[in-house]
Amino acid sequence: MLARRVIVHSCYAGTPSFDEASTEAAKREVGLLRERRLAELAALSGHRDPARIDWNARRFPVLAALAPVMTSVEGEITYPGDPMCLYAALSVVVDNGLRSARHGAGDASPFSDLCPDWGTPVTKRQRLTAEHGLRAWDENDSTPDHTVFDPRVWDERAQADLRAELVRRQPRVLLISTVSPGHRYALEMAAVARDVVPDCLVVFGGRHIDETMRYVPAGKTLALEYSSTLRAIDDGRVGPVVDFLVSGEGYFALDLLMRAIALAMDLGRTRAGVGDVVRMLDLLGTAGERIPGSSLICAVLPEAVEAFPVRGPQFDLANLPSPYQGFAVRSRFPVFPLADGSAARTAHMTVSNACPYHCDFCSESAVLAGGLKRFVKSPAEAALERVCEYVSYGAEAVFFDDSIFWSGTFPAIRAFCAALRAARTASGSEELPERCRKWIRDDADWERLRNLQVGCQVTVDLLTTLHKEQDVREVLDALREAGCTYLYMGIESMSAEVMQHVHKNVRRSTDFPWNAKVRMALERIRDAGIPVGSSVLFGLEGETRRSIEETIAEVGQLIDDGLLVLASPNILTYHPGTPITRAHGMTEKLDYHSPDVENRPPYTFFEEAFPGVVSLRLSEEEVWFIHEATAKRWGTVRNSAEPEPRTAAAVTV
Repeated sequence: MLARRVIVHSCYAGTPSFDEASTEAAKREVGLLRERRLAELAALSGHRDPARIDWNARRFPVLAALAPVMTSVEGEITYPGDPMCLYAALSVVVDNGLRSARHGAGDASPFSDLCPDWGTPVTKRQRLTAEHGLRAWDENDSTPDHTVFDPRVWDERAQADLRAELVRRQPRVLLISTVSPGHRYALEMAAVARDVVPDCLVVFGGRHIDETMRYVPAGKTLALEYSSTLRAIDDGRVGPVVDFLVSGEGYFALDLLMRAIALAMDLGRTRAGVGDVVRMLDLLGTAGERIPGSSLICAVLPEAVEAFPVRGPQFDLANLPSPYQGFAVRSRFPVFPLADGSAARTAHMTVSNACPYHCDFCSESAVLAGGLKRFVKSPAEAALERVCEYVSYGAEAVFFDDSIFWSGTFPAIRAFCAALRAARTASGSEELPERCRKWIRDDADWERLRNLQVGCQVTVDLLTTLHKEQDVREVLDALREAGCTYLYMGIESMSAEVMQHVHKNVRRSTDFPWNAKVRMALERIRDAGIPVGSSVLFGLEGETRRSIEETIAEVGQLIDDGLLVLASPNILTYHPGTPITRAHGMTEKLDYHSPDVENRPPYTFFEEAFPGVVSLRLSEEEVWFIHEATAKRWGTVRNSAEPEPRTAAAVTV
């Protein structure tokens, strides 16, 4: 419960309490407001005709940031891919912002007068010459890339870079996406913004907000985890550095919030107060504004939290604007090597938003995500078009970040592979589907498409017990023929005692234990000629020193047998909304907000691991052991740097 009042506005919840007369009155008020603002803006820009309003009079600066999860790169090698969670969350608002800049002021634009400045669309030349990683600042870069701050590590340099970025840009809105391990740094980023640009509105979103804040229709109230931003602010654990929070399917909700902010801003200074934005959200909702999806917008005021639950129609994930529409493909993934030995420019892509499994430790479950969203209408064709789009942007490889490729549906996998194979082997544009022809235009596009490498994620059960062997082999062959050169799957543990608690191990049998399933799945993939990488998770329910040693040894044997090209050791960290967090009694203990928690070795060797939030099944001594023993036994196949032993004592497994 919150100490401050919670005021719920039902205007977007599907069951508004106002009548038709109120709606009509609100529509008239919105119309008059827009007319008046356009006239004032035209006067300010020196034009009587609103259609001639100069872009410089309309735009207001924004900055989007991805909160990092690490304070040091010591001993850890991470894949610095593009910040896709942020790009995806921004897809609708960036699309509407770029269209509004293109169309000019007026009711035909999503942002009718003031408009967030996402820069100018990325040209093809800029896409093809984009460097790996985002720079903190480049005065010659006016693309949407210029509006994203992505430090990956929260150290003194990143803090100085953010402060400098805020001083230069003077954003009116700062949008921060955060997972739970990055939440403490997101709060620090917000505090820096409060200091440098006090009038800047700070908006939080991301998986941590999704997991810790939801609306309960039955009680017309909020359900908030202990580690939620709202509860931490309310009880004084952190300062009041956040103005708005967006959770759930926030693509359209964030766009709605940004449009409300734009309409609430004074035209001369382009500033808006939280209360003004709340009144604008309420007015737009009363006037009949409706958006798709299930989401929640919360505004933080000194005396109350004002909540806007959204319950709109479902949407097809394929109909969202492309996340890369405004941004260049910059990441280079070493598992996709080019002929010259360099890493291929790799685009990230998803055709579903969550995992159909519901493992008790995982925050990607569809249960926590509020349901599974997918490419629905003509999914294979829609996905192929998106691939061709990314190829035209310069992608030489595409990695599907779905928890399980096509949610593990074999017919969907086959259909997509057939479509992609046909496109890769087409002799000319006339053999491509019409929706793909606009993307594959020149010889370089064709060359990238024909040589395109693809990677995706699968599960052990998917390749062993959920389908007949012949079906599995046919799907793997289809993947290889479509250009799949890398598969990734979660082994999690090689201990039967541990895996009996994991939902991913669906069909359990004493005659066919988990370690035998893992080996069979890897052998089938090897027979198909596709390299495999894997993740291993220590600290699950049932974990002991014996099970740790068993897993390290057996994964080592898989490496020796040539079945794995990469093995990534991970430590279980508690996510606020997961069942294992509740089962281990950690719900009211997770500290994802205190800036003074010391993050030290051995935790720094594992992404997202911090003292106090890692599995209760692991002592610090065992975390050290996992770090040192996996490096020794797995060698260069381990996805990490060489260990730094505490003593000269040898580590044996």
